[in-house]
Amino acid sequence: MPNTWIKQAVAAIEADFQRSADTHLIRVTWPSCPNIDLYLKDESIHPSGSLKHRLARSLFLYGICNGWITEGMPVVEASSGSTAISEAYFARLLGLPFHTVIPACTSREKIHKIEFLGGRCHLVDDMDIYSAAQRIADELGGHYMDQFTFAERATDWRGNNNIAESLFRQMQRERHPEPSWIVTAAGTGGTSSTIGRFIRYQKLDTKLCVPDPEHSVFVDYYRTGDQGATSDRCSLIEGIGRPRVEPSFNRSVIDHMVRVPDAASIATIHFLEGLLDRKAGGSTGTNLWAALRLMSDMHDRGEAGSVVTLLCDGGDKYLDTYYSDAWLAEHGVDTAPYRQQLEAFYDSGEALRDRQAV
Repeated sequence: MPNTWIKQAVAAIEADFQRSADTHLIRVTWPSCPNIDLYLKDESIHPSGSLKHRLARSLFLYGICNGWITEGMPVVEASSGSTAISEAYFARLLGLPFHTVIPACTSREKIHKIEFLGGRCHLVDDMDIYSAAQRIADELGGHYMDQFTFAERATDWRGNNNIAESLFRQMQRERHPEPSWIVTAAGTGGTSSTIGRFIRYQKLDTKLCVPDPEHSVFVDYYRTGDQGATSDRCSLIEGIGRPRVEPSFNRSVIDHMVRVPDAASIATIHFLEGLLDRKAGGSTGTNLWAALRLMSDMHDRGEAGSVVTLLCDGGDKYLDTYYSDAWLAEHGVDTAPYRQQLEAFYDSGEALRDRQAV
């Protein structure tokens, strides 16, 4: 029988879930494509502010029910920031010490949020956040959560109100209820695996597109099958893309991948702000640029349907980066050509170009 703390911990997580509403599905009007409907599933409204709230909840339940996380045990994670924020939220809920190893270039706002939630940040200059997290867990006698290995295992991909089930349920009364495409970028690969498996399990015709930012190896692995692919640079787009092929990334459930230039991702969130009067994080821009490229192709072929992508997190954590002219200039990011393309596609349906498809 589970001990008292396990019962209390699971009950606390489930109670928190019951207090949280489902995330909104926002329809975005695109005048030049009257026969194609575009939707954003707004994951930024989770209590910890991002799509990673779902993952963190699943990882904690997985660790607790496997007996890996016990009362008072330190929890350690390797993260680019958003998962650490969400895990710090649940660690505080359960009264557990939380430590995260994150790249030194992580936005200051993310670091502040982790610390506000009671977490401790260990910043590293190299890309090997994994071994550093394992070392800290060993030193503290704690549990290394290892999202990059367990993301696709911890979530019930067949249903249980996962993101895929929620999305398709919300689409039921729309004009095109079965999307032509769902678009989601990958960090661990957990979300893309969940959605791809759910599509197959439900016998749907929807296709899954996974866009990848610059300097990520996922798109190379998708093309070549080389699991040893690595990169010596990090993407500018926090939260997605990886310098190595992560264990949770499942290429066999993906129908299409595309490399999205960082400047296109950032230009797209600036354009989106004009449509929604709100800021979003860079990964949302990567998602939306790829979704719009698919819409552009559908429009050129005279197709009707729907395209759904994710608004992963809000832009308040990126005011000093993606929304800073000084930061963009420092990193050589010129968004103007992509802004011009977006405006032309929005107004007249002029096709989006410069896509590096795989």
